[in-house]
Amino acid sequence: MSILCWQPLGQMWSEFDRAHNEMNRFLRYIDQPDPADPSGVLVAYPPVNVSDDDENIYVEAELPGVTPEDLEITMTDGNRLTLKGQRMPAEAGKTTWHRMERSFGSFSRTLTLPVLVDADRVEVHFESGDLRVKLPKSPQAKPRRIEVQQN
Repeated sequence: MSILCWQPLGQMWSEFDRAHNEMNRFLRYIDQPDPADPSGVLVAYPPVNVSDDDENIYVEAELPGVTPEDLEITMTDGNRLTLKGQRMPAEAGKTTWHRMERSFGSFSRTLTLPVLVDADRVEVHFESGDLRVKLPKSPQAKPRRIEVQQN
C-alpha cells in the first residue's frame, strides 16, 4: 500500500503552472515575431476591430501615415477581406534614432469574416488615417424563417 501526502493546493497550482507554460508555448508558436524586426514586436498590422449587427459587418483600422493611394482593399471568396498598403517613414534627414516603435514599409492583413458579404455594396470611408469599412451581409448569410406546414 502506498501513502500519498495530501496537498490541497499544491497539485492544483502545479497543474495551473503547467497549463500556463503550455499556453505560452502555443502562443509563441502562432504569433511569430517578424524576423526582420529586432524589437520582437508581434506582427499583426494593422490592428482591427470587427463587429456586426443584423445587416452589416463593420471593420475599423487605424492607419496613421497611410494615404488612400497607398491602400488597397479587396474581397475574395465572399468572406475574406484583405487590407494591403504601405507606410512611408517621415523624412528624418540627418538624425539619430533613439527609439523606433512605429513600423514602416509594406503590410498585408487578411481577415476571414464570420459570414458571406455582398461585395458589390461594400462602403469604405478613409479619413485622417481612420479606416471604416461597412460590409453588408449577403442575403444567403441572413437567417430566414421557414414556414412549417402541417400534412
